[in-house]
Amino acid sequence: MMSENDAATDGPLYGTEIPAKPRIRIVVADDHPIFRDGLCKLLTLEEDFEVVAQAQDGRQVLDVLRQYEPDILLLDLKMPGLDGLATLQRLQATKNKTRVIVLTASDDKNEFVQAMKLGTSGIVLKQTATELLIKSIRKVHAGEIWLDSHTTAAVIRQFVAADEAPATPISTASPRDRERSPLSQREREIVALVAQGFKNKEMAEKMFISEQTVKNHLHNIFDKLGVSDRLELALYAIHNNLHTGR
Repeated sequence: MMSENDAATDGPLYGTEIPAKPRIRIVVADDHPIFRDGLCKLLTLEEDFEVVAQAQDGRQVLDVLRQYEPDILLLDLKMPGLDGLATLQRLQATKNKTRVIVLTASDDKNEFVQAMKLGTSGIVLKQTATELLIKSIRKVHAGEIWLDSHTTAAVIRQFVAADEAPATPISTASPRDRERSPLSQREREIVALVAQGFKNKEMAEKMFISEQTVKNHLHNIFDKLGVSDRLELALYAIHNNLHTGR
């Protein structure tokens, strides 16, 4: 016969601790101490965030990332010594796996384009509401790309308008390693046209195929790349230099 004490301790649930949810480990890089400290305090209010280190310039960023290997780097573009873009170049060369969100007061779209070329996963303006910054961190950590609609349109326009070859090497692999199988030449052409803002009907006329065929190609492309919509496909094209169709 089971005693009252036995009943209180019997079963797999009793005395079992629920494992804590893994935290998103973050490094904040900005040369303004008041802004940097204030941001860190805001981020630590989120139970799934952990700020593991701070940096005030690009050289410190490189040292801190080697030491802590964080999940997310919030990176200011305007820093003394080694600035944000130069830091991104160094990180690309070392194949660092930390996902980068550029957090900047700049409205220079050329800088945004260069940051995207260098593997940035998100761009957030400093005047953005705190809740959107927090959301961007979670989205980027989950493997998504974060840009607001205004910045996205500006980045794509600037990227497509650039005639010269990029000054920095671009990785041919997805920053999220999401491509499941190679795209055909026709699919690459469609990706380029999507990135340039063409609609299905316009693509069909340009390529001398039916609109339904375009839709079929897009379905296959979405499946191969693991993207969910045209915006994400356009951003994928930016990351992987597919916007020109070459």
